[in-house]
Amino acid sequence: MLLNLNSLMADGYHSNSQKMRIITEQWVDENIFCPNCGKLITNYENNRPVADFYCSHCNEDYELKSKYGKSLGKTIADGVYHKMIERITSSTSPNFFFLNYDKSNYEVINFLAVPSYFFVPNMIIARSKGIPNRPNYIMCNIDISSIPHSGKIFYVKNKQIQSKDKVMEEWSKMDFLQSSTNIEAKGWLFDIMTCIDKTKKQNFLLADIYNFERYLKDRHPNNNNIQAKIRQQLQILRDKEYLRFEGKGMYSLQ
Repeated sequence: MLLNLNSLMADGYHSNSQKMRIITEQWVDENIFCPNCGKLITNYENNRPVADFYCSHCNEDYELKSKYGKSLGKTIADGVYHKMIERITSSTSPNFFFLNYDKSNYEVINFLAVPSYFFVPNMIIARSKGIPNRPNYIMCNIDISSIPHSGKIFYVKNKQIQSKDKVMEEWSKMDFLQSSTNIEAKGWLFDIMTCIDKTKKQNFLLADIYNFERYLKDRHPNNNNIQAKIRQQLQILRDKEYLRFEGKGMYSLQ
């Protein structure tokens, strides 16, 4: 895998956004395999509303979002807010590829995949204003900072290329979430997984997650028994073998 984007591919295009779409899609087309089955992916024809790439072997769809800068940051710009909400709550929502690159030398810094089932409505943030001349046309950003680490499957991380076996193993670990169609239930699981990430511990205590009670209350204001919900979600993650219960309030990541 080469990390340099081919800027010559966009010669003849005037719009910067169009140039980068051509350049990044060409890089993905030449370098990226399907994280679900390992086969090559294919670029859809231009302007297809469903996705940018597909796998003809396992029928997974992927949409590419890219930005320049030294890191991915907390958010990535997306399209119309209500359309994005419709997409992620539908049964045909695509998986996402996120790419960030160094604008000075067109080098890929990070490239990752996020399974479609990791997206819930509160990750989509409506912008405060519409676009010029269309004030009711509200666009949105994707809050990628609220996606648990386990949902971010890196092919390239800080310019370090990950092995194909590792990418596919990390992707398959989260399969248990695919069967959950309840948006609220998934949102709770993701929030607890994010709290676990924030502890930065391989082994943590129940009390460590209780420390995020205020954060979870802000995320779920209608729930009046946050600690009980925390225990319930930890039990679900244990039953799904995402966690191991070590006894005396101690858990470890599998």
